[in-house]
Order: sequence, then C-alpha cells, then structure tokens
Amino acid sequence: MSEAAYIRVSSTDQNTERQYEIVKEVGEGVKVFEDKCSGSTTNRPALDDLRNWLREGDTVHVHSIDRMARDLLDLQSLVNEFNEKGVTVVFHKESLTFSSNKNDSMSKLMLQIFGAVAEFERARIKDRQAEGIAKAKAKGVYKGRKQSVDRDRVRELKAGGMGATDIAKELGIARKTVYRCLQSA
Repeated sequence: MSEAAYIRVSSTDQNTERQYEIVKEVGEGVKVFEDKCSGSTTNRPALDDLRNWLREGDTVHVHSIDRMARDLLDLQSLVNEFNEKGVTVVFHKESLTFSSNKNDSMSKLMLQIFGAVAEFERARIKDRQAEGIAKAKAKGVYKGRKQSVDRDRVRELKAGGMGATDIAKELGIARKTVYRCLQSA
C-alpha cells in the first residue's frame, strides 16, 4: 500500500506550497504528482501518470476537491475510477475520504455539493473575466493577445511559391496555423 499526493495549480506562476502541506502531514514516502494546468482540461499529464501508477490498496491525498477537478462530472468520475481500482481518495480541506469498501451516503452528498460549488465558482470566474474584457474593449484598453505569428511573413512566403508544410517548418509553427493565416487574408 502506497501513499500518493495529487497537487495542481492552474498556471506555472502559482504557488503549490500550501498543497505540499499534505505531503508533510502524511509523512515520508509519499509519491507526488504535480500538474500546472487548468483543472478543466482533460490533458493533465501528472494525473494520467497517477492513474497508471496506482494499485489496489493505495491512497491518494488531495488538498481540496477543486484541485482534483473543476466540474462535478469529472470529479465523480475520478473518485469512482479510483475506488473501483481499490484506491482510497482523501480530500484534506473538506475532511472527506472515499474508498471502495466504505459506502457513506453523507460523504457522497458532500462530494456532490463541494463539486457543484467548485464548478459554479469556475463559471463565475469565467463570467467576471468576460465582463472585464468587454469593459476594457469598450474603453479601447484591451487589444487581446499579441499575435504570435507574423501573418505578413506567412503570406509573403506563400506568394513566393512556398507550400504550407514548408512555411510551417520555416516559421516553426503548425501547418493548421499557416492555413488560418492564409484564410484571414
């Protein structure tokens, strides 16, 4: 039986220190799996590694429910997947434990409530962000993200007879990006 910790922050500049407290709490020998990406994405390499590493009888420690997933369906799916493998999941902040041999209806209700709150919280953040961007655009302050591809250079290379694949290689971009640049001309 092994102990693992799943730690996730949404971006590389966020601090994981408070989540690492659970590693100290659990003790030595805890294998840490850390992602620095949004919880809403399905592309979480460390979570995939954790899924492959786990064996029956293991325990996964997570600081809080919103670190595991940002929507209720994903959260329930992950907890069920781990429990079906015989793995226990412990959410420290919420003091909730889920295991295959423990069928606690109150804990399941709490998981759904906290999961729904995390999903709602994420939706509110996105709404506030959209409102802020709309206001900034109205004031002429927000210009959007700087273009990462020189569209004029793409068109220039195409006009010079170069194909999309060669343009992509030349500029170090995806061929799909080349096509998008050419369509927007």
